[in-house]
Amino acid sequence: MSNKKDKACPCGQPSFDKCCGRFITGGQIPATADLLMRSRYSAFALRDEAYLRATWFPDTLPEEELTSETDVKWIGLDIKKHQHVAGSDEATVEFVARFKVAGRAHRLHEISNFVRQPDAAGQMRWYYVDGSFPED
Repeated sequence: MSNKKDKACPCGQPSFDKCCGRFITGGQIPATADLLMRSRYSAFALRDEAYLRATWFPDTLPEEELTSETDVKWIGLDIKKHQHVAGSDEATVEFVARFKVAGRAHRLHEISNFVRQPDAAGQMRWYYVDGSFPED
């Protein structure tokens, strides 16, 4: 029987533990907005409500449950662009996430905004703020 360490990461990398697992279950903090984006995608795929809430900027965090759509199956992530000016506490990540609902394929193309600020313990970390949807 294989364990979680043997599984590929939902974001597309070979190892969950060496990729997003170190953030979602391992207690490490993503150093960049694109690493946070990957880990949040994986958290959606794994339906990890707590991690998604912990990494969402408090001022824009929705009240409703984030992982309630149990018929959604996330099947792929493609990071298109990561923009961060050195020394800045803001970044954007453009991505395309592929998913299925009732066996039918869909895609989500988003430009996500991130901000870096201290958490309650004073440690700097990235948070998802919001996103826009470019016309394809």
